[in-house]
Amino acid sequence: MSTPKQSILAQSYGQAITACRDGFRVVRQRGPSQIQFWFIALVIGIGAGFAALFFRKGITSLQSFLYGTDDVQHLHSFAQSLPWYWVLMIPIFGGLVVGVILHLFTRDGRARSVAEVIEGAAMHNGKVETRAGLASAVASFITLSSGGSTGREGPVVHLAAVISTKVCRLIKADGVTGRDLLGCAVAAAVSASFNAPIAGALFALEVVLRHFAVHAFAPIVIASVAGTVINRLEFGGVTEFRLSQPEMLQFYVELPAYLMLGLVSGLVAVVLMRAVFWADDVGTAVQTRTGLPRWLRPAVAGALLGGIAVFFPHIIGVGYETTSLALTGSLGLREVIVFAVLKVIAVAITMAGRMGGGVFSPSLMVGALTGLAFGLIATAVFPDVSGSVTLYALAGMGAVAAAVLGAPISTTLIVFELTGDWQTGLAVMVSVSLSTALASRLVHRSFFLTQLERRGVHLAAGPQAYLLAMFRVTSVMRKPDDPRAADDDACWAMIGEGTYLDVTATLEAAMPMFETASVPFIPVVILGGKDVPPELLGAVFHVDALRAYNRALAATAAEEHS
Repeated sequence: MSTPKQSILAQSYGQAITACRDGFRVVRQRGPSQIQFWFIALVIGIGAGFAALFFRKGITSLQSFLYGTDDVQHLHSFAQSLPWYWVLMIPIFGGLVVGVILHLFTRDGRARSVAEVIEGAAMHNGKVETRAGLASAVASFITLSSGGSTGREGPVVHLAAVISTKVCRLIKADGVTGRDLLGCAVAAAVSASFNAPIAGALFALEVVLRHFAVHAFAPIVIASVAGTVINRLEFGGVTEFRLSQPEMLQFYVELPAYLMLGLVSGLVAVVLMRAVFWADDVGTAVQTRTGLPRWLRPAVAGALLGGIAVFFPHIIGVGYETTSLALTGSLGLREVIVFAVLKVIAVAITMAGRMGGGVFSPSLMVGALTGLAFGLIATAVFPDVSGSVTLYALAGMGAVAAAVLGAPISTTLIVFELTGDWQTGLAVMVSVSLSTALASRLVHRSFFLTQLERRGVHLAAGPQAYLLAMFRVTSVMRKPDDPRAADDDACWAMIGEGTYLDVTATLEAAMPMFETASVPFIPVVILGGKDVPPELLGAVFHVDALRAYNRALAATAAEEHS
């Protein structure tokens, strides 16, 4: 009797294996169907969730080893008892290792983060660099473990994007599918990092994909929930921060104060962002003038951080201990101001030193300190009509973080989910809305988009600005053998007048030339060396460039409204 049963089981097993192989072949050749796509989103969500979990646990383990403490949640307090030379040397050693890793595995010595993920979603069909991304994750892991003053969400988001990129290449996903899978990975990573499923899903839509298309919502939510489950299996359903007691807002009396806090927080966020960019420019100038090898730049930054940490260990790492103290009102006004200023300086040094990490957690800390300082002053001036200072700290935390990320919706929800306090929603929303509105006028909408703008990637203005940069002139030009090609004599005449396009140019350079020269076509050439005449490859016609641009705009609009 056992032989027929074994035969049936073996046959069923073989059929299942064959079905899986056939299904995988179909996915690769024809793309995933809706149900298959949701399953892939779940798999990516689980993978990104575990990546975020291991990243977080790894930082805790390495920090415990380097600083000799089992309680990294109170690392700042413990570091005060360590020998000063140990606190100084750990960031230097960490920076040296980071510099070597980024020098060997990236083309520019920069750690990848959220900005590159946003660029990948907009311009590279949802794909990011994998080799540089993995190196950046390792570098950021070492930075956060050895005293760097940044956050873990940036490296985790990019690491999740590397996972989705691998899957996209495996199944040969098209642009829309690639972007949706990227959103799934990001949502799961954020959810697993902060135990915030709602905010994780909205962060992926609001910050990375930068649209709220219906077709992307379901798989992103599935992935976000998967990441949250992984977090809660390890840490339970606890919130990152615990407030001392529930707060009740005196709506009509205190709302003007929260409006003012929003404006102040917006200015503080701008100071934080511009400090990072200014420090990066200064670091680059110093490196150029001194001839400092780029692999030593993080070590120099580590030395500066170590020097500050000897006297103020609060700048070390993510800064959750100081943030918790601010949210519970356990700091005085002088301490709050000093810690906020030093944290801004430390973040600027870390980022300018190319050490890696994110800006979300530091912005939470700076925001909580800003809100607490505002609350301490407000309650001292108007003691009879003021509530608790901790509510101001909570609102300030959300307001500064939202302005830095350029994400008022998801940041508001992250604050709620990090604290578990939903009674303060109106105060946080008022502060977040004003801070984001103000900061977006003073920078290119957010920290990440300003980063990209400084590199010549114009995403802040929308698809009408960056889509032109996605088309090389060679992709739309007419070659000399085309029946509708431009006249050779006319092309050479234009080249002699200096009206031509290099073979590496994009339509971003071509369209202004059409406007200024008022010509129907522009020659495309390969420039030779000195005394070597250029080689004519063809010509780009204005009508062809407009047609390609219009098709791209239509495809983008269709994706965003599908």
